[in-house]
Amino acid sequence: MASSFDTTLSNIGITRSSTAAAPKTTTAAESGTLNQNDFLKLMTAQMQNQDPFNPVDNTQMVAQMAQFSSLAGISEMNTTMKAISDKLGATSASDAMGYVGKTVLTEGSTAYGRTGGGIAGSVELAGAATGVNVTISDMNGVALKTMPLGAQAKGTVGYDWDGKDSTGADAGSGPFTVSINAQNNGTSVAATGLVWAPVQSVSTTTGTTILTLPGIGEVPVSAVRQIG
Repeated sequence: MASSFDTTLSNIGITRSSTAAAPKTTTAAESGTLNQNDFLKLMTAQMQNQDPFNPVDNTQMVAQMAQFSSLAGISEMNTTMKAISDKLGATSASDAMGYVGKTVLTEGSTAYGRTGGGIAGSVELAGAATGVNVTISDMNGVALKTMPLGAQAKGTVGYDWDGKDSTGADAGSGPFTVSINAQNNGTSVAATGLVWAPVQSVSTTTGTTILTLPGIGEVPVSAVRQIG
């Protein structure tokens, strides 16, 4: 009768065999490890060639068998846990399709204007900075607006640009290029620019979900910081 643990595994699509796997043809010398068959052969050979006047201690033999049984059980448990991990970590097709039409915050330097104008984004700082500047440029590389964010602690800080250039004129819908400059008393601070981008399409490869974002390209879903 299947245990409750086996029933749980079955419910998430994992089947644990109740019988031992058939012996492999790979020899111990080829694999570099001993399997259950090899262990039993060695134990049998040890018993056949033992000194009749000094036989193998039964206690030692039982201890060896118990140790091997424990190792075999751990190996099976590791295999089962990996199957569970792979199953839970995989993204289903329906989950992946749920990203289409949404906007995500991810690493990038290209951003498209919102319907109401302007863009929003964030900056990830590797350390504290006495000054952080975000510069928005047009598709030709001409700077439209530089926004000083002032002194910031290590971590993530957001910004919001209203879509107006330095003269107050409407800068259009983009695409825009975002560049970050962070300094700490004259020393550069590593900074990563994050932009919001709409998800155009989604693909899955070996359990990994890949998002296609305009102006950015393909990024794994693990690179997404936030979903809008």
